[in-house]
Amino acid sequence: MLNVETRHAVHPEHAALMDTDGLRSAFMGEGLFVEGQINLIYTHYDRFVLGGAVPGSGKLVLDVVEETKTPNFLDRREMGIVNVGETGTVSAGGETYSMNRGDVLYLGKGSGAVTFEGAGRFYITSAPAHEAKPSKLITLDDCVEVKLGASETSNKRTIKQFIHPTVMDSCQLILGYTSLEDGSVWNTMPAHIHDRRMEAYLYWGMSEEARVLHLMGEPEETRHMFIANEQAAISPPWSIHAGAGIGEYTFIWAMAGDNVDYTDMDFIQPAELK
Repeated sequence: MLNVETRHAVHPEHAALMDTDGLRSAFMGEGLFVEGQINLIYTHYDRFVLGGAVPGSGKLVLDVVEETKTPNFLDRREMGIVNVGETGTVSAGGETYSMNRGDVLYLGKGSGAVTFEGAGRFYITSAPAHEAKPSKLITLDDCVEVKLGASETSNKRTIKQFIHPTVMDSCQLILGYTSLEDGSVWNTMPAHIHDRRMEAYLYWGMSEEARVLHLMGEPEETRHMFIANEQAAISPPWSIHAGAGIGEYTFIWAMAGDNVDYTDMDFIQPAELK
């Protein structure tokens, strides 16, 4: 079963007037992981797509998505998949990839139909692609780790880069995930914006009762959403994206846009936030 929801772009002046329900309906992804279903959100931010596939005891095939108006979803797109569940398999382009928890699979433009099987819970990200890049399975042993933050600022964390120039070549899709060390809660602080790229966060590895306070909005007009495990936040190019969590959590970050240079971020110091 395939379900697709379209999210249109929101102007920052409009976002500043939204109440809690309005913010969540525009910028939050809920109910992505349902057994026997593929659930996608097609956004108008760089035509980025995010979603979940949970095959359970059967198998799920992602092939035609009406919103793209192409014979196959990946005819003009690339895809990044993260397994946030137990071991499962993904098949595409004549290859079958076994994915353990935390593994990432990149599928290049033209890979054809994608089949999900096994006990995996597959987080799907996708962006338009201008050329076909080789598909690649990136395991935890293959990723590049970067240590950032400090205990005194409560943001000591490990960033794992998967679909990233330090690891492999893609068109515009960039993906990795960040884990907080014990005693740290802030996932990104100081906050930043990058007007050249949109970004999406999927929070996972959280207990049922835990929540992350996700901050968004313009630096001088911030807003917030409380987010639970396996829920996502969609971040427009004009918005900050940062959060503080209750208990252990990891977040998957994925981006699409003009460039992949992490030095292009515009940092916003805490004293500048309102």
